[in-house]
Amino acid sequence: MSKEEESSKLMIALEKAYDLSISGGIPGMDSAQKLAEEYMDKFNDALDASKALVRWQNVKSGTSGFLTGLGGLITIPVALPANIMSVLYIQIRMIASIAIIGGNDVHDDRVKTMVLVCLAGDAARDVLKKAGIAVATAVTKGLIKQIPKALIGQINKAVGMRLITKFGTKGVINLGKAVPLVGGVLGAAMDASATNAIGNVAIRAFVDEKY
Repeated sequence: MSKEEESSKLMIALEKAYDLSISGGIPGMDSAQKLAEEYMDKFNDALDASKALVRWQNVKSGTSGFLTGLGGLITIPVALPANIMSVLYIQIRMIASIAIIGGNDVHDDRVKTMVLVCLAGDAARDVLKKAGIAVATAVTKGLIKQIPKALIGQINKAVGMRLITKFGTKGVINLGKAVPLVGGVLGAAMDASATNAIGNVAIRAFVDEKY
């Protein structure tokens, strides 16, 4: 399978993960809306709520019940194993919640695309530039309005290619075969520094570009 085909299949899975995060379709997992409301109730300031969400929300998710509850998401034939897709789902839900805290409509295709772009973390700017979006120094809140709907497909493709390259197909598949899907896998697969970077990009994109 070519890298382009792998990227296309991955994007199908990521878009399904996004839809599930909005609908709350994963058993035992709150929707992005409910998660956002939980943190908005605790903090009066959107930035404080977003920062707290990035710090703590992943702690609740490392259970085997969550992994087995992924259902159709992990059966999509992508080059990434279920534990990695689980991490990506959690990150997507986190970013979507931050988007909601920032007052964005997660049913808007441009917001959805920016959520997926944030998965690239520190490379988000490069992903947008590769797709033809002018980015000065970093991803900022105003960029959502600059995304032409005609370029959404191209941006999504660039995200898929970036993630396939990031994980390294062969190494990730070997990891997936070697590690059983039990509660500890999710925590082991989660790279805290990468997740923080993704969260910080999401905060700049949806809440406060000066963060």
